[in-house]
Amino acid sequence: MLAAIAFYIFAAVTVAAAVMVVAARNPVHSVLWLILAFFSAAGLFMLLGAEFLALILIVVYVGAVAVLFLFVVMMLDIDFAELKRGMLEYLPIGGLIGVILLVELGMIFSVWAFAPEAGTLAAAPAPAMAQVTNTEALGHVIYTQYLYAFQAAGLVLLVAMIGAIVLTLRHREGVKRQNIAAQVERRRKDAVELKNVKPGQGI
Repeated sequence: MLAAIAFYIFAAVTVAAAVMVVAARNPVHSVLWLILAFFSAAGLFMLLGAEFLALILIVVYVGAVAVLFLFVVMMLDIDFAELKRGMLEYLPIGGLIGVILLVELGMIFSVWAFAPEAGTLAAAPAPAMAQVTNTEALGHVIYTQYLYAFQAAGLVLLVAMIGAIVLTLRHREGVKRQNIAAQVERRRKDAVELKNVKPGQGI
């Protein structure tokens, strides 16, 4: 009974927060509503027993993605009133695209069918829940059966991160940069100079 009440509370908060993400006029408020939606979705995952997905949702999406959105929105000096001024001009096109997407989704779900053996195939690789926890079972699958794919995904992300840094790196002239090798090799006689100042003459 308590789990059902918690489910309805988390579900209602998630739906309401998702609506407010779109309906909020202030983009900062939209990001804050998005963070609330992530937290509520994490609560739903916890109720389903998927604690790993719940923690990943909080750590990755709330702790990194949503905070990044918040900083970008707060740092950019964008006139949102000017951007929304021409929104009505594109409303018919946006509505037409939305209707097309809804029709396509309806066509997909109308012919959707599950294979009879789909349930057994999906449950076969994972051990029984009574033996291991959800996180442990997921770790066994990732680091045994899908180890190479997991490592390849990490390498792809690493290459993408390095590529983004290289593409956006710009060397500006006249900017002092730290040279660690020169600092380590610096000697006392090159950096310190003693002045023999006589009394009353100043420097």
